[in-house]
Amino acid sequence: MTAVKKELLIFDFDGTLIDSVPDLAQATNDMLTTLEKAPYPIDTIRNWVGNGSRMLVERALVGSVEVTEGQLTQDEADHAEKVFFDAYAKISGKNTVAYPNVDEGLKKLKQAGFTLALVTNKPMQFVPKILESFGWSELFTEVLGGDSLPVKKPDPEPLRYVCRTLQIAPEHAVMIGDSKNDILAGQNANIDTLGLSYGYNYGRDIRELNPTQAFDDFQSLVDWIMTQYQ
Repeated sequence: MTAVKKELLIFDFDGTLIDSVPDLAQATNDMLTTLEKAPYPIDTIRNWVGNGSRMLVERALVGSVEVTEGQLTQDEADHAEKVFFDAYAKISGKNTVAYPNVDEGLKKLKQAGFTLALVTNKPMQFVPKILESFGWSELFTEVLGGDSLPVKKPDPEPLRYVCRTLQIAPEHAVMIGDSKNDILAGQNANIDTLGLSYGYNYGRDIRELNPTQAFDDFQSLVDWIMTQYQ
């Protein structure tokens, strides 16, 4: 069965287009060191990424993906997040790499006539510099960070906002990402979802979330979009 023609491709950033964990892990451990706390291995921190900087900081402070109410005071978390931002600003992008075939794939999709948007939970202040470093700034018609709106993924509002802003109906849009936040946001916005298995999904297989389709590499995703959504 041929899928409905799509116009708008909304991409997640970290874990979908770029592997930023080396920089995020270093900034997290620099924060912990400044706060006189023990650092963690990169593979541990990898499982804490995906819900925005505040949640990453809180998980690092308690040493667990689950943060329960009352474990941290607001002042503790606020101070730690500021220390994290200072650390990440110094190294953001230095060890961040694009996943295989992402650069060519994005350009191919853009040239094919799709409108590309970026919706990430990463704080907006760090996004333009990284986009520019890869030469992707002109590829995306709309870019939202995790603090661009009062809510972020998995809330559907960022996706709905992009659709409204670009005047493209949700049924002609697709959400593409690597984590439950992306898939749930898309499902809650009633738009198709395409999952990528190689990113940051807290050790869970993206297929368990029942995306419209799932892929193990970016090239396969691009090939499928070109045949199914045009």
